[in-house]
Amino acid sequence: MIAVLVASRVVGGRHGPPWVQAWATVFIAICVQALPFLLLGTVLSAAVAAFVPTAFLERALPRNPVLAVPIAGVAGVVLPGCECASVPVAGRLIARGVAPAAALAFLLSSPAINPVVLVATGVAFRGHPEMVWARLIASLASAVVMGLLWDRFGKPEWLRPKVLQEQAVRGKRWVAFRHSLEHDFLHAGGFLVIGGLTAATLNVALPRGLLSSVTGLPVLSVLVPALLAVLLAVCSEADAFVAAGLAGLSPTARLAFMVVGPMVDIKLIALQAGTFGRAFAWRFSAATFAVAVLMASLVGWWLL
Repeated sequence: MIAVLVASRVVGGRHGPPWVQAWATVFIAICVQALPFLLLGTVLSAAVAAFVPTAFLERALPRNPVLAVPIAGVAGVVLPGCECASVPVAGRLIARGVAPAAALAFLLSSPAINPVVLVATGVAFRGHPEMVWARLIASLASAVVMGLLWDRFGKPEWLRPKVLQEQAVRGKRWVAFRHSLEHDFLHAGGFLVIGGLTAATLNVALPRGLLSSVTGLPVLSVLVPALLAVLLAVCSEADAFVAAGLAGLSPTARLAFMVVGPMVDIKLIALQAGTFGRAFAWRFSAATFAVAVLMASLVGWWLL
């Protein structure tokens, strides 16, 4: 990101292709949006590693996944961060013994139903409170369903958290906190940059008339905005304003954009691959996309 900023200053007086400037702007914007929340997430994950006893985590969630997954999904309300913050936290929870199904439900719900996102949605869709409720219900349902699906069909070999082992951070708690923070932030930050590069490239290359061409088609009018959310990788705190500006789309199509975006996008797939492994990232992202589109369609038909 620093290299792109310096290069833009050096060649600022020269006239180059417009797409180059657009690409650099999108890439820097994605990284600047995501980095504070990524830092928040890694601080929380390091705090979990250093200061939260394993016994507390075991007592906090029921052993039965059918009960633990909904509780973990609802717990996403308390973390006001984007999807970049939830990945390192979920990885650390799994490393500390929390059931993967519950940790993954938290990973999906945290960036989608936290207070900041819901307030932003209410502001973006002023006068339409049903959109806030629809987003809350569809996002929470998607997170819980994915957690239960993982508990039923997920295989341990698909999920390999690449986090510090407990014995690697022995010693004083603040030393353990610093070691965990350095590891998680530098590791996740590299994959954030990869995701930002990919999202910026796709953002520039995406045809601008794509949405208007599918507005009248029943299935594609929902699928295309959902795919657009994956490619644009807009932070969950800002995606409601983007959705509100998608003129011509139905309320259900806009809801699909907001439900899918915080759960599946280019930078999030890269972060998941770096934290949990590629075998997990592709399977989990594909299943999450399908479930999120389905839940958005059902809730949109019901409430909107």
